Amino acid sequence: MKHNPGFLRLVERAKQCVKECTVVEVKARLDRGEPFHFIDIREDHEFAADHAGGARHLGKGIIERDIETAVPNREDHIVLYCGGGFRSALAADALQQMGYVNVVSMDGGIKAWREAGYPME
Repeated sequence: MKHNPGFLRLVERAKQCVKECTVVEVKARLDRGEPFHFIDIREDHEFAADHAGGARHLGKGIIERDIETAVPNREDHIVLYCGGGFRSALAADALQQMGYVNVVSMDGGIKAWREAGYPME
């Protein structure tokens, strides 16, 4: 997908402010049974088609509105992902601005997860 330059500039600024992790790191955390919120922020139809095993859905369009209900403790660990890691960086930046201190964006998103052959639902 070809992204517009303004969007890419916005994403680059967000990526300078947020932590990112790899799909390998996320899979290892899941395998170890570490407690964290694994959240797919893609559109409803994207999540319905498939999603990473164990992930729950809070679309980018509503995450800021609903995160405090879904994850009331701002110190809980949260991993966000999207299609490729751009929207999740933007969402992670927004959650940090809301006071969430342990939020990371999964670089490569669901595309990298699929390519690694990790569990899908």
